[in-house]
Amino acid sequence: MKRINIDLFELQAFSVLAEVQSFRAAAEEVGLSGPALSRLIVRVEEKLGAHLFDRDTRNVRITPQGKRLLDLSHRLLRQTEDELEDYGSYLAARSGRVTLAGLPSITAGLLPKLVSRFVSRHPNVEVRIFDALSDGVVAAVLEGRADLGFTAGAVDASDRLSFRQLFSDPFVAVAGHDGPLSEDRVYRWRELVEHPFVSMSPGTSVRLLTEAAFAQLGIALRPRFEVSHLATAGALVAEGLGVSALPALTLPVLGKAPIIVRQLEEPLTIRRIGLVHAAGRTLSPPARAFHDLILSADLDRSGPAGP
Repeated sequence: MKRINIDLFELQAFSVLAEVQSFRAAAEEVGLSGPALSRLIVRVEEKLGAHLFDRDTRNVRITPQGKRLLDLSHRLLRQTEDELEDYGSYLAARSGRVTLAGLPSITAGLLPKLVSRFVSRHPNVEVRIFDALSDGVVAAVLEGRADLGFTAGAVDASDRLSFRQLFSDPFVAVAGHDGPLSEDRVYRWRELVEHPFVSMSPGTSVRLLTEAAFAQLGIALRPRFEVSHLATAGALVAEGLGVSALPALTLPVLGKAPIIVRQLEEPLTIRRIGLVHAAGRTLSPPARAFHDLILSADLDRSGPAGP
């Protein structure tokens, strides 16, 4: 089957000539000389193997074959114009999609405010969000399943990832209202081991930093309860079943149960919350717009940053 290879400019020039029925007027409109337009039409006819115009020294009349091509040209040119307009919107971040991966309480506590601000500026951009532990966030970014990721602390594969610290997240002590943190003062990590301890599951950034804090004191962490979700930790603490140490920015995700929050020192333990994206990979316009929004926002202590 013979392949027909006509470009958009040839279709545009043909369409203009079919409408104005004058080589001189059509040539002026498309920016060609009369002879150049004539050669273009001959070239199109040769590509198609069809006679498109009956012409003499004074008149140009479209043939039935030309009328059929004109209908097709109108459809193709309108579709191309619409698609290019959509592409222009995409380049201007007025359309498209951005996918974000983050630690659970970042997606629950920090991102909603940022997404609200973003969609108010880019209402036709689709935003997809999924949560994962730090390794899952990094994998999603490296594999291209997420444009941007929010992690805690340094990340592996630093040669393939761009990491930018956004803010520091200090640990605080939490307990139930009638629990052992009733005194309004700064508490020390060593004091927490005197009570049943509620810990996040192994493999989370919170657990790693909790173990590191106790290790500085020469104490092995032996939790009374291990949980996978912050809301569960909050519920256990509120019920008076133990105390915990959690990053301050996770507090909004602990649930509505009443708890007491106290400053925690000796050692002062903080978690670095950062933004990652694949190094050397150009961000899409919507992803770039979200990236720039994050960097322009005042995020210090503005929201949670999950396990």
